[in-house]
Amino acid sequence: MDPPLTYRRLSFWHDSLPQPLTPRPALPGSTQVDVAIVGAGYTGLWTAYYLAAADPSMRIAVIEREVAGFGASGRNGGWCSALFPAPLGRVAGMSGRRQAIAFQRALQATIDEVGRAATAAGIDCHYAKGGTVTLARTPPQVERANAEIAEARAFGFGEEDLRLLPADEARARCGATAVSAATYTPHCAAIHPARLVRGLADAVERRDVPIYESTSARRLAPGRVDTDHGQVRADIVVRATEGYTGRLPGLRRSVAPVYSLVLATEPLPAAVWDDIGLGRRETFHDHRRLIIYGQRTADDRLVFGGRGAPYHFGSRVRPEYDREPRVFGELRRALVGLFPALRDAAVTHTWGGPLGITRDLFASVGLARPQGLAWAGGYVGDGVGAANLAGRTLADLITEQDTDLVRLPWVGHRSRRWEPEPLRWLGINAARRVVTWADSVEARNRPDRGPGPASPPVS
Repeated sequence: MDPPLTYRRLSFWHDSLPQPLTPRPALPGSTQVDVAIVGAGYTGLWTAYYLAAADPSMRIAVIEREVAGFGASGRNGGWCSALFPAPLGRVAGMSGRRQAIAFQRALQATIDEVGRAATAAGIDCHYAKGGTVTLARTPPQVERANAEIAEARAFGFGEEDLRLLPADEARARCGATAVSAATYTPHCAAIHPARLVRGLADAVERRDVPIYESTSARRLAPGRVDTDHGQVRADIVVRATEGYTGRLPGLRRSVAPVYSLVLATEPLPAAVWDDIGLGRRETFHDHRRLIIYGQRTADDRLVFGGRGAPYHFGSRVRPEYDREPRVFGELRRALVGLFPALRDAAVTHTWGGPLGITRDLFASVGLARPQGLAWAGGYVGDGVGAANLAGRTLADLITEQDTDLVRLPWVGHRSRRWEPEPLRWLGINAARRVVTWADSVEARNRPDRGPGPASPPVS
């Protein structure tokens, strides 16, 4: 039996898990370990997984307020990508060209590492490395596609990493309306995110790492985590709380929780997939400014999401924010605008959740050894792959391994804090409205809208 808080209602991914979603036992009382990890999502669990492999004698504990995979790790769009929120040029400006290239190569290699590790741990997460098609459906989107190709070439990334597809080839991969061109990268895998995170939790436990669920961390401090079930003392405390970071004292302005909402259709018949494409389960989006994203699931549904939900004053995170009927309506219209064949397809699941956004849109990993505090996150929605890289990096930092990972540009990076309210609320929501308006203007001015209705931006 599931608990009173029905975790299966969190998303399609949770609802389609083959095993029960019963919480593990809570922390039984105060204890002492070598490493305490707060947060049982991808970041925390990958960190525990690689730490336990590096040093089986290390005492590690994972603390989770709800259940493993409750947050973005179990609710995302299912892209394991090499995306990073800051462009290559900006990374190079901060750390140099060589380091920017090394970072991108490390992110690309992470896609295969996730598949390898999942296979080794016996996790069936429906991994399919079909790459990503990014459609260009307006003249400005074509310009952005060309600029993306130009930047990749400037940093030495060739067609094997990113290439421009002409209209016919783009439509053959993803048969959306009004496609003029697309970019394609092989560096992405579609996954079932909840299967991955729940399987990873089981793999961590098999390495003798306890996961204490239904245990709220009230405060993180050097050498300890204060919880509602006792105190955990540790040489190193790892913060892996992403969009929920603002709940911790002193961290309200470090990460802004911004909601992304998602829907899933019923399983679609073969004739519809013949029209849509995605035969290799490519993930897809387009070059509009306000992000949309989609994938074909292993059971032939279409999962489709977007960013357009509002930021809530004071960085509030509440269950009712997971479902915004207006945004779901916009998502449905955008989806039908892309694929008119889905006009009569039933939507079986709608959900959402907060993701973590730093003020400079730059994710980071770090360890302040004198204070015994480590952290990783701020992925801006691109955390499925990056969290694995972060977990391996934290494991190397904690065990004092001198590897290439500990020298990557995001290690030790400190983002400045968000502005206090109401400036934070005004700024984030104003930016959302501006990009929504810009996308709307581009869509209205498209010379050839193609068959079917125009694709409105998510707003």
